[in-house]
Amino acid sequence: MDSIPLEALIGALILLLVVSAFFSGSETSMMAVNRYRLKTLSKSGHRGAQLAEKLLAETDKLLSAVLIGNNLLNSAAAALVTVIVFRLFGESELALTMATLLVTFLILVFSEVTPKVIGASWPERLVPVISYPLTFLVKLLRPVIWFVNLFVRAQLKLFRLNPSAATEHSMGVEELRTLLAESGSFLPSQHRSILSNLFDLEDVTVDDAMLPRGQIEAIDLAAEPEEIVRQLGTSHHARLPVYEDEPNNVIGILHVRRALARLQEEEFDPELFRTWLREPYFIPSGTSLYAQLAQFQATRQSLGLVVDEYGELLGLVSVEDILEEIVGEFTAVLPGGQNANNVFPDGSYLVDGAASLRELNRKLKLQFPLDGPRTLNGLLLEHLEAMPEAGVGVMIAGYPVEIVQVQDRMVKTAKIGARRV
Repeated sequence: MDSIPLEALIGALILLLVVSAFFSGSETSMMAVNRYRLKTLSKSGHRGAQLAEKLLAETDKLLSAVLIGNNLLNSAAAALVTVIVFRLFGESELALTMATLLVTFLILVFSEVTPKVIGASWPERLVPVISYPLTFLVKLLRPVIWFVNLFVRAQLKLFRLNPSAATEHSMGVEELRTLLAESGSFLPSQHRSILSNLFDLEDVTVDDAMLPRGQIEAIDLAAEPEEIVRQLGTSHHARLPVYEDEPNNVIGILHVRRALARLQEEEFDPELFRTWLREPYFIPSGTSLYAQLAQFQATRQSLGLVVDEYGELLGLVSVEDILEEIVGEFTAVLPGGQNANNVFPDGSYLVDGAASLRELNRKLKLQFPLDGPRTLNGLLLEHLEAMPEAGVGVMIAGYPVEIVQVQDRMVKTAKIGARRV
């Protein structure tokens, strides 16, 4: 080596450090790349992404090739630095110490830390490019890789480790939630909200989405014919439950438009009216919205009556109610039927006491507890432990709530503070 010019040795050292940096950055970027984004790029026909997928499918061969090249180059760089230092300062212990410190610094900064940081920061950009030389390297070093992996597999078998099972990239619901939350500008907020709500369908029951029994518009078959006809003509619903004598005795579901069309051609006849009814569809309390949506699809129903274990009517739920849990309300009104004009200058809201707590939390960004009562009225009664009175205020979950109107021993309307205290 004494005959080789010093400039050539320094040039060779720089080349070795650059190639070593390539191996270090390649290793980090290949391990840090988003596998699902890479798969999407591969499906679009990107050749580099397809090669990268094949390399990652055999991680042991990829890592062996990268580490063989990296270690050989680092060893060569260390030897070359020693020669350069000896050439400049002579063969002494001081020169040897300087050579050791210098090669450690050069490899650490230029061939390890810097390229690894770059590889970890922009793996999606680098991987499709570096996959070409890495693929060639894996093929070139195939015999050496096979020999090295003999000892690697022997050690893994000795410790009873199965790397193929550990490297499976599967995602559960919670991982998908985190992925959605961190998607940022890559996914519109409305899309994130819809997908997040889909995951909640298993945890939300029909009791959370149903219209309570007291708010159901229904037809009493025992009422006067004129009253029934008037109710049909003024109803805003496509289908109405029909009961006899008392609301819990639902005998069928009526299609309002068809009934009105028939009443224009013939007189109202209670017995004939019964034949227009469709058999009611009942849903057990506690059924998850996901299961119920599947049931609606299987039975071709669009509306069901929620009943408890004793057969008592609790409420009504429709396909539209479930869809609103996924995509949000189809109307611009506040929970409980209040419109946007019921927002006070201080940011507080006037809402219906029968409003669902889940709906209030979702639409008004509140944090009322959901492990007890399902409505604002129920939550107020639980905290008061007495009959409600207008003008009474209570602090719930940090929000000031004031009872504005009481009707039939129930909270009709209440004012909720916009900020937690």
